[in-house]
Amino acid sequence: MSPELFSLQGKVVLLTGGYGYLGQSIASGLAEFGAHVFVLGKSEEKFQQIFSGSKSISFETCDVGQTASVEAAFSSVAKNAGKIDVLINNAFFCRGNDVEKMSDDDWEFSIEGTLNSVHRCVRAVLPYLKRRSRGKIINVSSIYGMVAPHFSIYEDFPQQLNPSHYGAAKAGVIQLTRYFAVFLGPHNINVNCVTPGTFPSAKTQENNAFIAELTELSPLKRIGHPDDLKGAFIFLSSGASDYVTGHNLVVDGGWTAW
Repeated sequence: MSPELFSLQGKVVLLTGGYGYLGQSIASGLAEFGAHVFVLGKSEEKFQQIFSGSKSISFETCDVGQTASVEAAFSSVAKNAGKIDVLINNAFFCRGNDVEKMSDDDWEFSIEGTLNSVHRCVRAVLPYLKRRSRGKIINVSSIYGMVAPHFSIYEDFPQQLNPSHYGAAKAGVIQLTRYFAVFLGPHNINVNCVTPGTFPSAKTQENNAFIAELTELSPLKRIGHPDDLKGAFIFLSSGASDYVTGHNLVVDGGWTAW
């Protein structure tokens, strides 16, 4: 098997949420395999703090909550880079995690930021991919779009609970992936999903007791590290996955296998 099978040389990748905790590793991994990654976000300052000096990772202003902003960003990249090969929908925003006291506004805001924003970006990229009859779309879900949380471990750590709107929206992302995989199949466009498991942020990892609980529930007996996600995105962005579509690639250390 040739290493070129996984090469991303010359590929133009749009990545929302690329300067976040997981997005940084996703962007770096794609760049390592030859892609030119355009990180789409609202803060160029945050981007520069992480990727300053990189020749293969660029910034493009984009608010995934606003259709006009998304369309302008995609148009700008396509004009300057000449094409779009891959879209990765990694960004999300939500608020509120008290299930019994959650307001309608918090629910709607979070569905907008976790599900509607993905649909908005998929819709915006279609003209660029259909024009060339090729391309790949990769959505990012969560194990909490597949299974409910282990509520017992959150009794002592309620602030860490994954909220109901997040799980509902991430489940929607998986179904949206399947829908567009079938819809876009005749156009030679692959649509897949990556579902990470427990990848607690650096701040969350300061809570040793909580991390110990997560570790015990993992068959691999460890939490996920951002670099554990690189392979999934390289595979789904490359020619190695040309006959893979409508698939949900779970990267969870076996969490959902229990």
